[in-house]
Amino acid sequence: MISLNPSTFQPFNLSTLQLFNLSTFQLFNLLLMLNGEFQVGSVEETWALAKEFAKELKPGDVICLEGDLGAGKTTFTQGLAAALGVPGRVTSPTFCIVQEHQSPDVLLVHMDLYRLHGEEDVEAIGWEDYLSRGAIIAVEWPERAGTLLPLSAHHVAFQHLGDEKRKIAIDKADAFEV
Repeated sequence: MISLNPSTFQPFNLSTLQLFNLSTFQLFNLLLMLNGEFQVGSVEETWALAKEFAKELKPGDVICLEGDLGAGKTTFTQGLAAALGVPGRVTSPTFCIVQEHQSPDVLLVHMDLYRLHGEEDVEAIGWEDYLSRGAIIAVEWPERAGTLLPLSAHHVAFQHLGDEKRKIAIDKADAFEV
């Protein structure tokens, strides 16, 4: 089911693409312009959604990845990295807190702020430096960054539905700017 009204947030199951005679690219572009909620049933579908979302990103963007442990935040970031041309493997930065992934065109910084205690800790790991360098920052547990988060940040929320199923809600801060 697709909802073209972002206020209703009806889930969309990626496996139903063929019913609409639209390519993945066309459908995601339509839905990402509005914001939306998606249901994915596999790692590959999560990567596909992230790859389409990545087409909207520009240097300096911040993506807030919100959800419980194991909800799909790192899997989504793997899809972002692949779409941005990052070579190599992307893993969770749970213990190292920050991982840098350089592509030919942009620096993707993957942060896990779970172990940090507030804005001072976030500043201490180079937050402002990454923003000034034009990095795209994918941040897990973004609430730890507090007021350091720009108002233009994209929010992607994950909910585990059982097995490999996830609900992913994308809220682009600038989706309705004129």
